[in-house]
Amino acid sequence: MKIALIGYGKMGHAIESIALGRGHEIVARIDADNQADFDSEEFASADVAIEFTTPATAVQNYMRAFSKGVPVVSGSTGWTARMPEIEAMCSNGEATFFWTSNFSIGVNLFFTLNKKLAAMMSGFPQYRPEMLEIHHIHKLDHPSGTAITLANGIEEADPKVTGWTENEAEASDSTLLIRHEREGEVPGTHIIKWESDVDAITIEHRAKSRMGFALGAVMAAEWIVDKKGFLTMDMFMNYLLSK
Repeated sequence: MKIALIGYGKMGHAIESIALGRGHEIVARIDADNQADFDSEEFASADVAIEFTTPATAVQNYMRAFSKGVPVVSGSTGWTARMPEIEAMCSNGEATFFWTSNFSIGVNLFFTLNKKLAAMMSGFPQYRPEMLEIHHIHKLDHPSGTAITLANGIEEADPKVTGWTENEAEASDSTLLIRHEREGEVPGTHIIKWESDVDAITIEHRAKSRMGFALGAVMAAEWIVDKKGFLTMDMFMNYLLSK
């Protein structure tokens, strides 16, 4: 498979290492200083582009890839207010796109565990949830996309939780408080605590390195090659679990 990398920082290098180890070819490496390479023959030859950049640049990167007929697998966060625009392009046959807030297989198992625990807690109003997410100092957006996905999962499973906030003064029995910390080179930690007056129940996912995210992104890229439209991590996980 021919892969174009959009974003060639630490995550891009990790993806490159995994992809080469799985027998794929990197045909283009695009970063801030070589944007003209979007118009190169090498980029247009890619079977898929894997994109990890910033909230400010992600959507523009998608559009440039779509204009060359290159499907995109992306893990960039902080831009999803424009998701309906991307979904519409996919529905119209103009693009093939796979996005998730977190490509780690372990994190996606954690999403399932989170929903199941929240469903259990819906019958116990004495417990109130809150979340802490910790990432490296280079991560610009907060809360993390993974934290938002976890919060949405809690809302779906527990009717007494109707929203989330980063403002402690706005937190309540019905509004989930999400705290964030930026520390060193932490790849990503998410901690969810359900606390009552007498005890607390905590679940946690702690990434040890970027390699789990990189492997998941490459596996997703392998999966979408013969597919079209708007693709999701739920679809991919269903595929993996059915094998």
